[in-house]
Amino acid sequence: MRAIKQLCRFGWEQALSCLFPVVIFASLALTQIIPLPLLPRYDWLLLICLLMQWGMVKSGLETRDELKVITLFHIIGLCLELFKVHMGSWSYPDEGYSKLFGVPLYSGFMYASVASYLCQAWRRLDVKLIQWPPFWVVVPLAAAIYLNFFTHHYWIDIRWWLSGLVIVVFWKTWVEYVIGGTRYHMPLALSFVLIGFFIWIAENIATFFGAWEYPNQRDAWSLVHLGKVSSWLLLVIVSFLIVATLKRVKGQGEMATGANHNPSGRRHLSQEGTQ
Repeated sequence: MRAIKQLCRFGWEQALSCLFPVVIFASLALTQIIPLPLLPRYDWLLLICLLMQWGMVKSGLETRDELKVITLFHIIGLCLELFKVHMGSWSYPDEGYSKLFGVPLYSGFMYASVASYLCQAWRRLDVKLIQWPPFWVVVPLAAAIYLNFFTHHYWIDIRWWLSGLVIVVFWKTWVEYVIGGTRYHMPLALSFVLIGFFIWIAENIATFFGAWEYPNQRDAWSLVHLGKVSSWLLLVIVSFLIVATLKRVKGQGEMATGANHNPSGRRHLSQEGTQ
């Protein structure tokens, strides 16, 4: 019974962390079923996303620091969308005033919602990282994964090499999280796979409701190719690495500030590190 209760608690915390993605999915379904007046569908989706983002910050569900991270992901995602649509990887066939080079601006919020989930889950589950690799390894790896989404159109696709490198780099890295006062551990690579798989499921739901359209879905909707899991897996890795790196940098900055204001605390930390 305790295991079932803990699983339910974990599911509930995950559901709360997915609030932003759930709103996006609900909006996609609603605007697909019920045509809204005055504005095209893509513009309504943008307004709903903006209102949702404002509401989450205003209500305290997201902090201003988390908003900065989410905004960064919006920009990263929008740049990827502009390139992929230009290359014909997928398309947004409907009309809209808020489209830029064929890409509706609301699309960036779909990437931002992944960052929102990571930030929310990080805080709600009190996530800690064990044996996190050095900064000089993590940043180039994240950059290489992101750039491969662009360069594979002109050069060889090295996603599998990058996936292998991720396993090597994070082989000893674990995620520690809290559920109902009990701490659990999970290999970081496993968490990447699980998040990537569930985003693939979400992608099928999103394309079913017309969020975007792959070339093989123009005549009728069909299941997104399972190979897309690898793409989402790598994108999740990039997202996680950015969030983790920013949180660690902020945490180190706060520790340094606290030590400067408390010299005795600084000596204690120094002694503890020596021990």
